[in-house]
Amino acid sequence: MAIVAGVDFGTLSVRVSIVDSARGVLGSATADLPLRRSREDPEHATQSHADHMRGLREAMAGALRSADVAGSAVDALACATTGSSIVPVDAAMRPLGDYYLWCDHRAKGEAEEITAAANAQGLEAIAWCGGIYSSEWGFSKLLHWLRHNPEARSRFNSAFEHCDFVAATLCGVTEPRRARRSVCAMGHKWLWNRALGGLPPDEFLVSVDPLLAGVGEKLEGEYSTSDQLAGRLSPEWAAKLALRPGIPVPVGAFDAHWDAIGAGARLGDMVNVIGTSTCMIGITSAPNLVPGVCGVVEGSVHPNRTGIEAGLSAVGDIFNAIAVRAGTTVNALSAGLELYRPGQTGLLRLTWDNGDRTVLVNPNLRGVTLGWNLQSTAQDELFAAIEGTALHTRVILDRMAEHQVEVRRLIHAGGIPPKNPVLNQVYANVLQRPVLVPERGLAGLGAAIFACHAAGAFPTIEAAQDALCPPYRVYTPEPAAARVYDQLYDLFRRLYFAFGTGSASAAPLGDILSKLIALAAEASNPQARRGSTSED
Repeated sequence: MAIVAGVDFGTLSVRVSIVDSARGVLGSATADLPLRRSREDPEHATQSHADHMRGLREAMAGALRSADVAGSAVDALACATTGSSIVPVDAAMRPLGDYYLWCDHRAKGEAEEITAAANAQGLEAIAWCGGIYSSEWGFSKLLHWLRHNPEARSRFNSAFEHCDFVAATLCGVTEPRRARRSVCAMGHKWLWNRALGGLPPDEFLVSVDPLLAGVGEKLEGEYSTSDQLAGRLSPEWAAKLALRPGIPVPVGAFDAHWDAIGAGARLGDMVNVIGTSTCMIGITSAPNLVPGVCGVVEGSVHPNRTGIEAGLSAVGDIFNAIAVRAGTTVNALSAGLELYRPGQTGLLRLTWDNGDRTVLVNPNLRGVTLGWNLQSTAQDELFAAIEGTALHTRVILDRMAEHQVEVRRLIHAGGIPPKNPVLNQVYANVLQRPVLVPERGLAGLGAAIFACHAAGAFPTIEAAQDALCPPYRVYTPEPAAARVYDQLYDLFRRLYFAFGTGSASAAPLGDILSKLIALAAEASNPQARRGSTSED
């Protein structure tokens, strides 16, 4: 038996759950994390390391109180985080700025350059991350930082994913090369592939930009799966967290990947982790490469399996934005949605408000709603947005099926599904398969499972899942609704590729959204405005 702390750093908060390997969750607590946005630049999203660690201290204290457990009784601690959320550091592991959060898309141009160079040079690793490198990923963000922080370049020694940096901090690691790095993070977001020799060669990185010279060497270290230890809790952080020094801290991973483990995912399962965005996490037996996904990585979700990731760049964020524009809340706007019928709003919603993560991997897209009439309401738009996210998910699952990725079960995790039965039923109807929703919350449970494994409470990850994962509520497809959604899906798919790509067949529509973004950026640029004439 063991008592452990499972930590989940989300976009806006950090949750700590105290879990007993025999009795389950004993208590939990959260602490808010400030998110720095910029009205002048909608692509900007950062957080500070100091805020993360402050939040961890607050949430840990609250969780121990909630569980009525002494910190000295905790046997292990594991941390999952958002990703790709990266921070540059100096030689003493001190941050050189804030984290570029996962939803920071300022590195769109850098991502395009990396994709172009990889395809031109036949870099094999690009096929393992869907053929397109994303502005949400590590090298894009690091290059953007290097280009825009010349005064700090001389002090730059390395860069870390949040999951690796928080583990190194807790273990007292003060030299970048001594920090263990997560196979999950580096495989999905940094073009790392053990079978291909690790990171891309320096020659490739330099061809993208000479500022990347030597970066591969700066990212060297031991790359490990989450059944290995990042280290042991340092006396300094044991005192700050009121825990026992020396307890094991396993190598971390991304929150969605561990959420999938906490949701009970096994071989052949796909887990939609639905929150501010959606991460789709699958566990497969073989590395089938799929164009447009966010990486196929051996050992990324389960240490002994192949993980595949896809997703939507905004879901809960879209629901919240609709409510804010209407001067209300999502909860209030959701009252009565259970009475809506498929397609009754007459609206078709392309949910690209924060770009497209999969399968187009195009940040230069924005939300589109077709079919407005004079009686359309904000509640109509919310229902259409739920339908739109489900229809987009069907596009992704179809792409995976085309490349022999078998999905045996579909599981919903994350913060939204337990509170939104309408969404779960719509997804079951659109995707035409049962949707399984865990009956209890999962925040921190995946981390707790890996912490239990590190503490020796269970011999395998599966044994820990059998003991700790909750049962499911099942939403089954409704045949009449499924028939309507087949028709809507045909329309959605046609619009998705017409508006979302710049191919010759889509030329009349494929450049509209990117041009709108460019015009908005130009209008928001003070220098551009100063360049206008007095007659304008």
